[in-house]
Amino acid sequence: MSIGSGIALFVIGAILVFAVNVDVPWVNLDMVGYILMGAGVIIFLIGIVLLARRRRTESVSRTYVDPATGEPTTRRSVSSSGDDTL
Repeated sequence: MSIGSGIALFVIGAILVFAVNVDVPWVNLDMVGYILMGAGVIIFLIGIVLLARRRRTESVSRTYVDPATGEPTTRRSVSSSGDDTL
């Protein structure tokens, strides 16, 4: 969601800077556009970093028969996306 918000802010800022030619005496629309574009880039980059850092968890359950006793044994393990051990 933050990636889409960053893109939207950047696009709105670009429209204000490059497409709107209205002179408003109490606000500089070009500066507002540049600020929105900068905020959009920052929010987009934060969204990318948070997406890359998200950890995914995988749960594995294995059942096998112990050859020594003949009894079924269940082994459960949980691992994260960056963890290679099960």
